[in-house]
Amino acid sequence: MTVLSVCNHKGGTGKTTTAIHVAAALGLSGWRPLVIDLDPQGFLTRTMGVGEPDPEQSVVAFFDPDADLEQIEVREASGFDLIPSSDTLTRRMRDLNKPTDVLWVREALQRLDLAYDLVLLDTAAAVTVYSLNALVASRHVLIPVLPEYQSVVGAEQTHKTTQLVENKLNPLLETRHFLFTQVDARKRMHKTYREYIREKHGPEVLEHVIRTSTSLAKSQDGTTTIFDHDPTARGAIDYANATDELMTRIREASDGPDEEQSPPPDPAESAPELSEMLNS
Repeated sequence: MTVLSVCNHKGGTGKTTTAIHVAAALGLSGWRPLVIDLDPQGFLTRTMGVGEPDPEQSVVAFFDPDADLEQIEVREASGFDLIPSSDTLTRRMRDLNKPTDVLWVREALQRLDLAYDLVLLDTAAAVTVYSLNALVASRHVLIPVLPEYQSVVGAEQTHKTTQLVENKLNPLLETRHFLFTQVDARKRMHKTYREYIREKHGPEVLEHVIRTSTSLAKSQDGTTTIFDHDPTARGAIDYANATDELMTRIREASDGPDEEQSPPPDPAESAPELSEMLNS
């Protein structure tokens, strides 16, 4: 089972739109994707028209040692299944202050018998205990980046976070890929920042980009994706092509051992670095 996080520490980068449409594209390609909404604001959950369940039936159960994970309500969305978020995550965050609290999602995925090809973890636009949980549980990371200054800074900070997590907690965090979103070819600034990221990060940057598209905005009416709304639109074509490229890269990188074959390092040894990240 492939585990992929979608992260950028800066908001407004198309992160949740990307999580939704990568999952939907995979569903249309015959994959069985599961999306887990780890954002306490639950934007992905609301975007897909899914009502907030009781906390014990939401992703909150991942962080409760007494919870019955089999009681989690998996909802059907447009081409993928979804474990919804809950605003209880915000209140629960205050209690997640031990070094080992970055391991909850990894351990929950190991305990659950999930019959999915890919688990996609959507995260908040910040360094939180939940985004660290996602990275510790993942083998691959997708970083959506709008080719503008603040988004590029956030993407590079996210890249550094993934390197720290790989070095300290998850040596099997194998690949990270940048995906340009909301690209406007008419803007010189977009061209400049795309060239900068490609020059600096080279093979970690996907060749396909997501262009600006009014159809993408219109598609998010509460239940649909662009593949439902207008499968011939350039937004649909862009996400289909980017997803194909991403999964090709992941397959090429996944010839090594399974995640379960290598236990994580002791998170207590990484407490100072992780505390600095959470407080920055």
